[in-house]
Amino acid sequence: MTKHYWNPDPAAPAPPTWQQTPRAVPPQFGRPGSSAPPARNGSPGTSTPPAPVPATPSAPQQQASAPRPSRPQGPSARRRVRALRHWRLLLAAVVPCLVLAGIGWWVWPQQPTGLPPHIAEGTVQADLLSADSVSGLAGTTVVAGPQSNRPHAALAVAPSECAVAAGPTTQSVYGQAWKAFLSATYQDAGGTGAYTVNQTFGVFPDTDTAGTALQRLTDGLAKCPSATVADQAGRSSKWAYTARPATEAAVVWAAAQDGAAGWACFHQARVKGASLVQVAVCQAGDGASTASKIADELAGKVTG
Repeated sequence: MTKHYWNPDPAAPAPPTWQQTPRAVPPQFGRPGSSAPPARNGSPGTSTPPAPVPATPSAPQQQASAPRPSRPQGPSARRRVRALRHWRLLLAAVVPCLVLAGIGWWVWPQQPTGLPPHIAEGTVQADLLSADSVSGLAGTTVVAGPQSNRPHAALAVAPSECAVAAGPTTQSVYGQAWKAFLSATYQDAGGTGAYTVNQTFGVFPDTDTAGTALQRLTDGLAKCPSATVADQAGRSSKWAYTARPATEAAVVWAAAQDGAAGWACFHQARVKGASLVQVAVCQAGDGASTASKIADELAGKVTG
């Protein structure tokens, strides 16, 4: 969700301290005294003639000849001196910090950007169909959901021989001999679970091991017409399994939930090279054709 930032106070903030300091007031020049300087004392016993009385200068001459103090001593001048001294100390402390920060930024290793991770060609991650691709094939919008990089443990099911039919993407089928594994689930954009698509990849050491896994799945479906499955929360549901005749490279079946208003999952599993891939489309209705289209697209991307 996009965040909105509101400014509760449109007034400009207070100016920095240095802008609040008033400018120094120019010094006022002092006036000379009206008394004449005392006469120098003459030599002892020598009469000193009276000093001539100088003519009184005019006002402009008095102002021009008035001595100017070398440094003003008024309150404004003292405040200015203190302010300058304060800022000199502040600059002496801040400038070295800024220099060190600039050097650190220059030599600090460049951090990675927010680019998506690179997916190597030929891996199960590269073979995964995107949510947009699945949406186009399914005719409805789906979004990416949870993923797993290893098969889940076998499900608790009754009868026990139905563990393969109830959990076709678990260890009951893929075992422990796989080299790479990825299971990804997409669901409807509303997140209600009214429509889900699952893609599962299992890469084995060779084609024989992949073929054995598919045969294990085919045999498990053949001996399980129905089963009762318990989930992690302890809730039970009953399912009926209907499989089509299998081949050496593929098997197609459907799992319908009892009393769930037509809710069913339509599965396809195919072996290509050393890989066993599966697709499941779950919805209230017939999803067999969508599962077939997604399986065709997925198998076409698998290279090994």
